[in-house]
Amino acid sequence: MDLATILAFAAAFFVYAASPGPDNMTIVARTISSGAASGIAYGAGTVVGILIFLILAAFGLSIIAAKMTLVMTVLRYGGAAYLIWMGIRLWTAMPVVPELQPVSGRHGLLTIFATGIALNLGNPKMPLFYVALLPNVVGASLNAGHLGVLMIVILTVEVVVIGGHVILAGRVRNLLRTPKIVRRVNRAAGGVMIGAGLAVVATR
Repeated sequence: MDLATILAFAAAFFVYAASPGPDNMTIVARTISSGAASGIAYGAGTVVGILIFLILAAFGLSIIAAKMTLVMTVLRYGGAAYLIWMGIRLWTAMPVVPELQPVSGRHGLLTIFATGIALNLGNPKMPLFYVALLPNVVGASLNAGHLGVLMIVILTVEVVVIGGHVILAGRVRNLLRTPKIVRRVNRAAGGVMIGAGLAVVATR
């Protein structure tokens, strides 16, 4: 791959990654409600899911992945149910200003991370994205060198996209100084998470 091709892939993937959707909405909502670690944990899970599909594509299995309807459906609905459940909990939670709110423990962060992976593995658009894009980027073959370059591009783009969402949401979080404001923001973030879960369910 030449530099122009790599830059074209980076631009296409940036548009895909930065476009509004359940993942970005959830990263923002998790950051506002539980801090940067929570938003980053979910974002990291989404990146792992993306890289898994890239590896499948490298072995010529993207089309097979696209046909795994039952597995994809279970992952999608399971992840969506978790988002909706967390949204309801956030909507009904007692308002706590960020400085006094407990930081998510390791177990909680791992659960959020796993949810990000599950929802991306259950995303029916992901294998189709690779099937449509990769042949135009690397041709008929995808060797180890190409795979490494694309992984670096994806990671770089996702660091920018996820980092940007977390930073912006963190600034909103810093404005939370009274329980009344926290309650309003919690309900807004909870509504976003419920909406994200419903959007995942509605995905065809």
